[in-house]
Amino acid sequence: MSAFEKPQIFNIRDQNFDHDDGIARIIIDMSGNITYTNAAFEVLAESDETSHNISEVLTFQKNTSFPDIPAGKHNIFIKGDNSPIAFQFDWIDSPDNGGKFLVASEILGIEDDRNKDDKAYFLNKISQSKNKPSNDLIEAKGEITNDRDNALGSLEEDGDLKNFLNMSNEIMIVANESGDLVRVNKTFHILLGYDGQEFAKYNFLDLFDDNERASIRNYLQNLTHYNDDDIGIVDFEANVIGQENQKYWMEWRLQFQNGVIYCVGRDITSTRNHEEELCKREHQLMEAEVIGRLGRWHWKVGGDYIQWSDQIFRIFGVTKSDFSPSIDSLNQMVHRRDVGRVVQAFQRAIIEEKDYDMEFRIVRPGGDIRYIRCEGRCERDENGEVSALYGIMQDMTERMLYERELKEAKESAERAYAAKSQFLANMSHELRTPLNAIIGFSEMMQRQLLGPIGTEKYLDYITGIRESGEHLLDLISDILDMSKIEAGKYELDLEEINISKTIKLAVHMMEGRALEYGIKIVTDALQNNDLTVMADRRAFMQIILNLLSNAVKFSKDGGNIWIECLERPEFVSIKVRDEGIGIPANKLQCILRPFEQASSSYSRDHEGSGLGLAITKELVDIHGGTLLIDSTVNVGTTVTVRMPYDPRKKLELS
Repeated sequence: MSAFEKPQIFNIRDQNFDHDDGIARIIIDMSGNITYTNAAFEVLAESDETSHNISEVLTFQKNTSFPDIPAGKHNIFIKGDNSPIAFQFDWIDSPDNGGKFLVASEILGIEDDRNKDDKAYFLNKISQSKNKPSNDLIEAKGEITNDRDNALGSLEEDGDLKNFLNMSNEIMIVANESGDLVRVNKTFHILLGYDGQEFAKYNFLDLFDDNERASIRNYLQNLTHYNDDDIGIVDFEANVIGQENQKYWMEWRLQFQNGVIYCVGRDITSTRNHEEELCKREHQLMEAEVIGRLGRWHWKVGGDYIQWSDQIFRIFGVTKSDFSPSIDSLNQMVHRRDVGRVVQAFQRAIIEEKDYDMEFRIVRPGGDIRYIRCEGRCERDENGEVSALYGIMQDMTERMLYERELKEAKESAERAYAAKSQFLANMSHELRTPLNAIIGFSEMMQRQLLGPIGTEKYLDYITGIRESGEHLLDLISDILDMSKIEAGKYELDLEEINISKTIKLAVHMMEGRALEYGIKIVTDALQNNDLTVMADRRAFMQIILNLLSNAVKFSKDGGNIWIECLERPEFVSIKVRDEGIGIPANKLQCILRPFEQASSSYSRDHEGSGLGLAITKELVDIHGGTLLIDSTVNVGTTVTVRMPYDPRKKLELS
């Protein structure tokens, strides 16, 4: 009996492979020499030699010796195996009076009448081997070698068909009722790595992973429920384990017929890997679409249906079961004011055969409006004509709302900033006039121009009033100048200016403040006393004073400040260098912005509005020049101003 309830098999073809039904057969001449064995017997004997004497290959369970072997059923032992095997023995006369032959075929326990078929089979084999030496009488389909390239048994006697079967990329297996492997083709050895007869030790189930065997056993049991007159077929896919534990995903077809299992397996590992990779990429694409809030679409020109990806259904707020995307259904969801643009965009893409993009609104079933960006491409047929349109749709609602809010906030801030700048520019006269009066009258009282003051302490108070007024005037002047520049009301009054004289005048104006801290301003580098540029005199003087004022303010007591002027082909380079506290690298950009300072407003040691360098940069920019800063903390700072010789030429070019 089989290990299964009833043996089952995969169907390869509707044929028996010329008696190769898994039954072992042997032919012995009158001398006791084995002249023929088929593949099944060779598996049992673990040998492909036919030159042996019968006594070297098998023994009878009963004390029977050759040639005194009566016809009938006998139990034999092959090569000392302790398990007896039942064989049917018969004596056959050679068709050409070549003597008698003892033939035997294995009994597998199935009730059938094979005597007539076996007799014809053996007579055919005896006739074929008439002129062949005994050691060559091996069935062509039962050839066994230790060479991996030769499979155990061809699957047909016909040589051409044998070669074709062994050339196939599919594994072919013949198994008996118990599922034990009897014959295989060459692909079995090549793919799974079994050598020679090694495969004969295995059952069909042994080829599969442990997790697969239960289901495959069920397949086999269901298959063998067919009667011998019927043909049962089973198809399935499973992992096969090779000799070196490598896994192959294979597609199998099994057929059970006449108590034999025929198996065909096709390696689909690369196909499955490719499918898994495609599924992985599809999943990644879907995830990317969800993150990007966009989906894919495809429309064949002239058709009505539009193919949508899942994300577009989500964007439109509909489901696949309730909504069929088409030209009409799309137009019904597009905002009525945008329907015309959408239709025109599609038509224009077809007519002009160009890629396109557009934005439109849709009204979702709940009534909310979404902003959609659609970008499309043209798909062409073999004649170069536009056959379809495809592309993406992206939900831009959040971005559109954010941009709208940002634009409104920007416009509001600009209006407020412009109003502030306009107000300060208009208030220039009103703010300066009372400060000038306070400073002027304080100075008259300090100098006692109209007579002496009774108490000397008042002189100290008057000095404080004047200095505070001057400081406040400087701050307000900076603010007003910056506001005037930002409001676009600062107009240049260009004239030819002697650079050397202007710098020396500015140095003279700053010397008093510098001497209070023991700081020396060095002007030895001013060599060309006749060098001139076209500039606004007041603005140019303010640039030099601001640079010198900063250098003095941030220099250490007893330090030096150097100012130099260098002639270049297209501009004049004015450098002011100090040995002060320096500016951190991360603050170099911010100090050029209005109201920005390198130090914290709570910890800085130097007063000021923070507008000096910002105003200086703006005044330099208005002249078409550039301002550069190079500074190292606790080493010093160098500010370079490059002023064109004639800003009118540069401004005309820009």
